[in-house]
Amino acid sequence: MGTLLGDPSKAKEKLGWQPKTTFDELVSEMVEKDLESARHDALIEREGYRAYRFKE
Repeated sequence: MGTLLGDPSKAKEKLGWQPKTTFDELVSEMVEKDLESARHDALIEREGYRAYRFKE
């Protein structure tokens, strides 16, 4: 994965936008999705099928 870098100050200044998700919540969501994908791949392989790992 590339670097995730952003500065929401312009959106806040010009649009009055406020993030609804904190950085910690975002990281937790990303980790949970990665774990879910890994569990899915493990199940597929355990049942004798090939799991394609496009994100590696």
